[in-house]
Amino acid sequence: MLPLLERLSKGEILVSDGAMGTMLFERGLKSGDCPEKINLEKPETLTEIAALYAGAGADIVSTNTFGGSPLKLAQYGLDGKTEEINVAAIRAARQAIDNRSYIAASVGPCGRLLEPYGDCRPEEVSGGFRRQLEAIFSEAVDAVFVETMTDINEAILTVKAAKDLSPSTPVSASMTFDETPRGFLTIMGVSVEQACKELGEAGADIVGSNCGNGIENMTKIAAEFALHTTLPIIIQSNAGLPAIVDGKPIYSETPEFMAANCDQLLDSGVRIIGGCCGTTPEHIASIRKVVSRRTLA
Repeated sequence: MLPLLERLSKGEILVSDGAMGTMLFERGLKSGDCPEKINLEKPETLTEIAALYAGAGADIVSTNTFGGSPLKLAQYGLDGKTEEINVAAIRAARQAIDNRSYIAASVGPCGRLLEPYGDCRPEEVSGGFRRQLEAIFSEAVDAVFVETMTDINEAILTVKAAKDLSPSTPVSASMTFDETPRGFLTIMGVSVEQACKELGEAGADIVGSNCGNGIENMTKIAAEFALHTTLPIIIQSNAGLPAIVDGKPIYSETPEFMAANCDQLLDSGVRIIGGCCGTTPEHIASIRKVVSRRTLA
């Protein structure tokens, strides 16, 4: 395959995978359990999930490393296994894809608040992400997906750590926004315009949004990104916002509903489209059909 950024520069639209957590819960993960512990205990589950997404037409398959920083793993007493957990996830994904898809290493928030809002020093956060990323880069990955960020400073630290350790590896940085009377902002007050400016300056190759919104709101967010950046835009929508039924989150947006809204999202200039919470291989297959139709048109 051509390098990921080269394909984007040619104007291609790529499809990323859907939710990891949703798939893990369907396979026995309990609320409060550490999702990354599965990397060590049942890596075959990760291989199965990656194969399902690749089979659904995902050009990019993410690893189960979202909570793989030592600061996050410390909440489960697993920080001593940081390297083992991250390496196992990448190897499990690679077994499934057989060069059909790119492997993107997922990196999510560390679970601690940076000073002055919390007690975590920037060098502690950066050091944690560097440790996780060193393990990730010890394996072959095609990209790093910095995801679900709400604090621009944490996102910047993560992007800079990735670019410092592996300058040639593409880094996507996506933030999670809420709709407010003042427009779309993260819970830390970061606007789309600020995210575009500061993530680009930090070295991100791709910017966008994931989680927190269904595809209709994501269409509005994507249009705003297009106003403020020339970088490729990534959007990974939830399958709507969940309703809790019998203690379980139920997402209302069907694969057909997401597919029906894909064209408007892509018309905003999105270059990587996939799913977040509540989405499944069926959602990705529906998105794939829309993208393939546009490619052939």
